[in-house]
Amino acid sequence: MIAAYLLLLIPFVGIVFFAFPIHKIDTGKVNIWFNGISLLATIWLAVKVLNVGSIFSTGLAFMVDSFNVYLIVLTAFIGFTTAIFSAPYMEHEKQLGRLTERRLRLYYSMYQGFMLAMYLVLTTNNMGVMWVAMEGATLATVLLVSLYRTPESIEAAWKYFILCGVGIAQALFGTILLYYAAVQIGDGENALLWSVLYQNADKLNPEILEIAFVFLLIGYGTKIGLVPLHNWLPDAHSEGPTPMSAVLSGLLLNDALYAVVRNKMLVDGATHTNMAGLLMMGFGLLSFLVAALFLHRQKDIKRLFSYSSIEHMGIMTFAFGMGGPLATFAALLHMTVHSLTKSAIFVTVGHASQLAGTQSMEKIRGLIRTQPKIGWGLLIGTVAIAGFPPFGVFTSEFLVLLATMHNYPWLAPLLLLGIGIAFAGLFRHIQPMVYGEQPAGQMPVKANLWPVMIHLALVLWLGLAIPGFLANWFSQATLLISGSTPL
Repeated sequence: MIAAYLLLLIPFVGIVFFAFPIHKIDTGKVNIWFNGISLLATIWLAVKVLNVGSIFSTGLAFMVDSFNVYLIVLTAFIGFTTAIFSAPYMEHEKQLGRLTERRLRLYYSMYQGFMLAMYLVLTTNNMGVMWVAMEGATLATVLLVSLYRTPESIEAAWKYFILCGVGIAQALFGTILLYYAAVQIGDGENALLWSVLYQNADKLNPEILEIAFVFLLIGYGTKIGLVPLHNWLPDAHSEGPTPMSAVLSGLLLNDALYAVVRNKMLVDGATHTNMAGLLMMGFGLLSFLVAALFLHRQKDIKRLFSYSSIEHMGIMTFAFGMGGPLATFAALLHMTVHSLTKSAIFVTVGHASQLAGTQSMEKIRGLIRTQPKIGWGLLIGTVAIAGFPPFGVFTSEFLVLLATMHNYPWLAPLLLLGIGIAFAGLFRHIQPMVYGEQPAGQMPVKANLWPVMIHLALVLWLGLAIPGFLANWFSQATLLISGSTPL
């Protein structure tokens, strides 16, 4: 577990390092180094899990298995590529006068704080510590949302803090109920260890677990952005710095869904019913359809893609709720391709906003003429997230549709309808931004599109052929979550 300990130590050192202006340094490059070292640690951890299986720390405080190990690597990878994008982007924001040196250090300190919270959510074996880590992520992102200190950003930060604070309080009550059910059957000291709870799930009181899951789904569902708990997400995206939007959509939403699925596994083992799954399906399908409709009403480019994130998190929640090997495999694949694609899109959105000097879609026009790399990056990213073949999002959505047709065929038309509405909503806005008339007086910006190219290449690769080691990870995680592997 040395790699897991390093994974938590590195961002903690980063928080302290950026918090104190002892030396005059290039903070952007140092942030890249911190995230690069974390990525190497996750690869080391993944290789070990691949060779020996699930690993536990002394005292069972930390656990890495087939479910969380690929999410850990994905988190570190997106954290690293977003850090590469952050360096020139945030420096440009500083040159525009939107940030001071002190706030830039706060940004990088909270960036590392956010990464620490994400790693802790994924590696902890204690459901109480998981809740604490999710709350830590809330505090870090509140400071990131309000970084510009404009009235709008402060309002968005308060809205985020209040809504997610109330939501996470519901998750706390659910965790307390989980503890209450656990102490009735065993040692109170280890009552919140997920591995212990999972082994003894059939002994837990099913009525208490059902009530607990309702609170846990509402609490962590607020973080996921499930409708009607989603109101904070578009505001946080539109008012915070763009790199924060990339990690918010690519990482935080995934980790909150991860917490819900871990709890669903316990409820399924205790109740031997699909009560938890049906709740997830209902919230997921509602979120998917509502977000698809709201795509048509947006005027801010970052709000547009924040609703796209809500749409896709709805698909994932629906698939995990449906259960079964095919739907679970599809949901795991969709978590991966959505994170890669959406973080790439927000990189291009950040550059497009800097180029136009605004996030208003009415004033972002002719990107392919003004700066072709940004225009093509935004267009290809949108094509990928809309589910066009041969990108990986098409593969995962197709598998979700197949699983729905097999298990709940009467819901398949709703899925197809939602996908069609979302497609229309995205491209009615993207087409004029990419191909419209070039505005006069716009000067090209220095764009770092390496993260975009790498992410979209990976999404294309996953749509054409899933590598053997990754398919093996997905299959092992599917077996752990659903009890069987996909055919």
